[in-house]
Amino acid sequence: MPELPEVEALRDFLDDHLVGKEIARVLPLAISVLKTYDPPPTALEGTTVGSVARHGKFLDITAGQLHLLIHLARAGWLQWRDSFPAAPPRPGKGPLALRTVLAGGDGFDLTEMGTTKRLAVHLVHDPSDVPGVARLGPDPLADSFDREAFATVLGGVRRQLKGALRDQSLIAGIGNAYSDEILHVAKMSPFKLTTGLGDDDISHLYHAMRTTLQEAVERSRGVAAGRLKAEKKTSMRVHGRTGQPCPVCGDTVLEVSFSDSSLQYCPTCQTGGKPLADRRLSRLLK
Repeated sequence: MPELPEVEALRDFLDDHLVGKEIARVLPLAISVLKTYDPPPTALEGTTVGSVARHGKFLDITAGQLHLLIHLARAGWLQWRDSFPAAPPRPGKGPLALRTVLAGGDGFDLTEMGTTKRLAVHLVHDPSDVPGVARLGPDPLADSFDREAFATVLGGVRRQLKGALRDQSLIAGIGNAYSDEILHVAKMSPFKLTTGLGDDDISHLYHAMRTTLQEAVERSRGVAAGRLKAEKKTSMRVHGRTGQPCPVCGDTVLEVSFSDSSLQYCPTCQTGGKPLADRRLSRLLK
């Protein structure tokens, strides 16, 4: 799933490629992709893109008085096109979910692989009209989100750290991959409770969160949209690296699985050498 660093890189890419250009048409091609119906996508025709913003994992393309909000979910992606085939695409065929064509003939496709369709597009007058945006917590890279603000967020809940970092209503933009990476940098167990953190623990976790995300954003900056997924995968320390050696201590990276999700961690660095039990993850991800 694209998370804050990748979505920020896409925002930066689209800011260069979209702002100041006129939208010719927006074509929803999958029944499930468009979550709003008023205003219709045709309302974007002839409008000029004014800005591209990010709210957590949401992209926000402002055109005229409207906002096109995009959440790529688990298997969605954005593919830039310098041109499109002359023949119009057939709805419901293949991974293509939505096409946005600019007056100059270029634009982008939104695609989603797999059978579980969660990619979501909203066309609204205000981003806060989208429930997923309205419920977002603070952005972890915002200047205003300092160590004390982080402590306040964690102090208001009793959660395991993995679940707290992933909860979009607490902190916006961190998902399964970067929560693994942050906890590895912090040398903390994903099952450690927020209520068990001391002042030094909070400071250490805050620093790990900021540096991990900032470094990922910098690595992704300037990378073409089509190569962002590969860049993310190769930069991971423990996430997605089950059975491989930890880059810090050399111990074997272990995994805990739950339903269609999993977490990876280093037992030596994070849990005192003890493996974590799968049965506890059901509570972690609630």
